[in-house]
Amino acid sequence: QVQLVESGGGLVQPGGSLRLSCAASRSIFTINAMGWYRQAPGKQRELVAVFTSGSTTSSADSVKGRFAISRDNAKNTVYLQMNSLKPEDTAVYYCYARFLDYNYWGQGTQVTVSS
Repeated sequence: QVQLVESGGGLVQPGGSLRLSCAASRSIFTINAMGWYRQAPGKQRELVAVFTSGSTTSSADSVKGRFAISRDNAKNTVYLQMNSLKPEDTAVYYCYARFLDYNYWGQGTQVTVSS
């Protein structure tokens, strides 16, 4: 089992930056995949960026060049650095982990991009 605790959301103006953190309750070396999804009002949850295996990452085209996923293995934590934020990035951001054959989700953190 994996517990995920997120932090770092908030309100930011267009063009601004935020960093999200997700701390896992077990070593991320034991987790098959870990990263971030988001869900905007009235839309389906979508992939933002994720470590799929080892250091391999996958990210949505809409965030490439603006968002970066990273991790601190010693802290069992994955980060999402979000730069050049746009109003369309407004959503609830969920930390995700796949451990063995199960998917785990954090509680979600709200990111609002507005002037």
